[in-house]
Amino acid sequence: MRDGVIVEEGFVHEEETHLTVKKTSVFFAGDGFTAYDSKGEVVFRVDSYGPDSRDTNELVLMDASGRCLLTVRRKRPSLHQRWEGFIGERMEGKKPLFSVRRSSIIGRSSVTVEVSSIPYEEYQIEGSFANRSCTFFNSEKEPVAEIRRKVDASANVVLGKDVFSFSIKPGFDGAFAMGLVLVLDQINGDEYADDNGSRVDVHPINQDSKFSS
Repeated sequence: MRDGVIVEEGFVHEEETHLTVKKTSVFFAGDGFTAYDSKGEVVFRVDSYGPDSRDTNELVLMDASGRCLLTVRRKRPSLHQRWEGFIGERMEGKKPLFSVRRSSIIGRSSVTVEVSSIPYEEYQIEGSFANRSCTFFNSEKEPVAEIRRKVDASANVVLGKDVFSFSIKPGFDGAFAMGLVLVLDQINGDEYADDNGSRVDVHPINQDSKFSS
């Protein structure tokens, strides 16, 4: 069963999807990402959009072949760090599919995602992306995706924050979810990774745990 916005049918699965997401550079918040499935095959990629990029305010999510799936762009001026997402390439006059904003300027209460659909849809992302511990909720407060620290099961070691696990609930569009990860990386950035900073705490889960039914 579908759960929310659809960027592309091919990224909506009947079973829970587990991706490993790796930053292609760890020097700047907002450098590229590559997402791999459980077989080690590339599912999504984002080429570097670091400080030398032509436009650091616009990010493009691609599939493994380099085809543009989604474009997210910072809306300016924006006091709440608002971003907008567009299907495929963004063009002048094209209406955004969704917008993302921090729900609070002070602290890290949550991030709100508003979808321009009929009926209207809204999602909340709670937790700390900088610490790789956050959960995506739909309007019924049901979890639809989760980000957690990646664990090397063979060595029982938690890996660095440049690699993390991304679990997506059945029926929830993985391309839409991955687009939100790009925005979270820009909104939060690794500069917020101070464990003593203000953030919403979420209960850690086991790396292989399933979503609650």
